[in-house]
Amino acid sequence: MLLLNPGRPGRDAYLRLPTYLAVASLLSPALGYQELSDPSLRRIPGGGSDFDITTGSLLAPILVPRVPGSAGSAAVQHHFVDFFRQQLPEWTIEWQNSTSKTPATGDQEIPFHNLILRREPPWAKRGDVGYLTLAAHYDSLFEPVGFIGAIDSAAPCAMLMHVARSIEGGLARKWAAMEEAGDGGLGLEEERGVQILLLDGEEAWVTWTATDSIYGSRALAAHWDTDVYPESSEHRSPIEAIKLFLLIDLLGSPDPTVPSYFRPTHWFYQQMAKVERRMRKLNLLASKPEGVFLPDSGEEPEKPYMGYIADDHVPFMVRGVPILHIIPTPFPKLWHTMDDNGEHLDPAAVDDWAKILTAFAAEWMELDGHLPSAHDAEDTIEHTEL
Repeated sequence: MLLLNPGRPGRDAYLRLPTYLAVASLLSPALGYQELSDPSLRRIPGGGSDFDITTGSLLAPILVPRVPGSAGSAAVQHHFVDFFRQQLPEWTIEWQNSTSKTPATGDQEIPFHNLILRREPPWAKRGDVGYLTLAAHYDSLFEPVGFIGAIDSAAPCAMLMHVARSIEGGLARKWAAMEEAGDGGLGLEEERGVQILLLDGEEAWVTWTATDSIYGSRALAAHWDTDVYPESSEHRSPIEAIKLFLLIDLLGSPDPTVPSYFRPTHWFYQQMAKVERRMRKLNLLASKPEGVFLPDSGEEPEKPYMGYIADDHVPFMVRGVPILHIIPTPFPKLWHTMDDNGEHLDPAAVDDWAKILTAFAAEWMELDGHLPSAHDAEDTIEHTEL
């Protein structure tokens, strides 16, 4: 990642920024956003042992070197796919593949594999669905050899897997209730879905530049911009169907500070900050930061948005997609060092971020009153195993 100053923007990063501001400025609370009640917040599950760094079913398999094109990368891809096939069969699995030469590999074409996991109302046509898009990269640095990248970004990927599993019951209940009531597919309002992007090739192979970085997201954004839906669809393309691109990165260290980077999505940043404050007040979070992860007072900063951090969101941002970037500033001290491994993760912070992100996604998808309790989940597991 590279911190950019709008006073001296990189040419590629700001090539279509006016379009982004024009489109994203249309965002407002009027899009619809239903806060979770306290009882629903209490139903947001933690990851528990699934985030254990040696035995955790979500996190442990990702804590290996994952250089694009390597055996470690392939193993992690299988881990993601197996999880969704076995635990979330209603989610669709889609790959977007590309190749590129890198400064470190010369004429060798390196493969990059983006994984798209998607859940939408069962009656909806894909071109008619607007998506909350949750994203993280899963690749790790080419050098130093053996680099793990626990915060960068194994833990964020595990968090998104947890989010998907945690909201699935609420989505299924809500959509079943809508179908039973005859409300499904009436077209009274835009259909909402969720998609998770596990992106490859974010890391630079030598030095971060516009061409030596974010290989996967550049390829995916370009593909989606030209993958036009049928003319009768609500949206022109998968790019236009993204209602919010929520990118997480460098999460899992103790006491991070995550600012609001973009004015058009500041309201959604405030909502996530509110989720964190409410969950802390209800004693639902275990970490003990000096303040909060998302230090928002509820008011607009006097001089906000003085720069942004170049990351996987940029190819989408320049195409007009609204961005909410959850990344600490300053970066954790162990960033891009060999100390960025499982042993240096803060387990409480990892679990708390998973809960905050789950609650935000549940609010976006208006799941208040639909989330199953822990008892309901246990009953479902027992029934499945019989």
